[in-house]
Amino acid sequence: MITVTQIVRPAEMQHVFAIREEVFVKEQHVRKEDEYDEFETTSHHFLALYDGTPCGTARWRTTSNGVKLERFAVLAAYRGKGVGQRLVQAVLDDIFSQQPEPIESVYLNAQLTAMPLYAKFGFKAVGPMFEECGIQHYKMVLPASSFPD
Repeated sequence: MITVTQIVRPAEMQHVFAIREEVFVKEQHVRKEDEYDEFETTSHHFLALYDGTPCGTARWRTTSNGVKLERFAVLAAYRGKGVGQRLVQAVLDDIFSQQPEPIESVYLNAQLTAMPLYAKFGFKAVGPMFEECGIQHYKMVLPASSFPD
């Protein structure tokens, strides 16, 4: 069973950081200095559990360009089991339940391999491919027509 919860206690962040360390730093060779940033304390973080085991994480934050989804990571042993989909759904549900004012834009920078996951939720690639931390990405935007009423 997959459950996704929002992190509310600082002690729970150890699971988030351990998953991101494994996926981004060790597996994808992203420098630690690039993985952890000044938005850790102001972002809304989520943790996915598979049968009670921490296995995935994500966060969202408000930027000058709208709401940005980021840092989606699922441990290799749990990929293909629906963890990523549950994380995306939980993050979107939270975004649309939290915002007191209309949302102008919801976007993310997607690694090429993750684009099909985000496309299932209506995200569309915009602009040219670009490199971020040595990994190819496309900016993907959720059309306003996909926003809940």
